[in-house]
Amino acid sequence: MKKLLVICLTLILASCSVDDDGLDYSFEILPVESVDIPDEFTLGETYPITVSYLRPSNCHSFREFYYLKNNNERTVAPPINYVFEDNNCEPLENELVENTFNFIVTGNGSYIFKFWQGEDADGEHQYLTIEVPVVE
Repeated sequence: MKKLLVICLTLILASCSVDDDGLDYSFEILPVESVDIPDEFTLGETYPITVSYLRPSNCHSFREFYYLKNNNERTVAPPINYVFEDNNCEPLENELVENTFNFIVTGNGSYIFKFWQGEDADGEHQYLTIEVPVVE
C-alpha cells in the first residue's frame, strides 16, 4: 500500500518538459468509476478487464495502468493520464472513457482486484474491491 501511495504522489506531483517537441505535460491518476470484469476465471486463460473513468478535460490523454501484484491480490490504480499544459484546454462534463488491459490467469483460488477510487475526506485511499474465483 505504501508503494502505491508513493507512486501516486510522485506521478501527481511530477511534471515533465519534453524539449524535442516543446510539449509540457504532467501526470495525473484518475479514480475508477466502474469495472467490467468476468464473474469467474479459468486457469491459463486470458481475459480483458475494462476500466471506466471520467476524463476531466480534452488535455487529458491515457498513458498506462499502474498495476501491482502481491500473490493473488492485484492493485490497479487506473489510469495514469498525461495532462498536456495548454491554454486551450476545455473542461469536459461526464465524459466516461474506457481502457482495457488483458489479465492472464496463472494461479488457482481467487484473485482479489483493488481498483483505486480516490481518497476520502480523511485522505484514506478508497478501492473498489472485486474477488474473482478461478474455476476448473
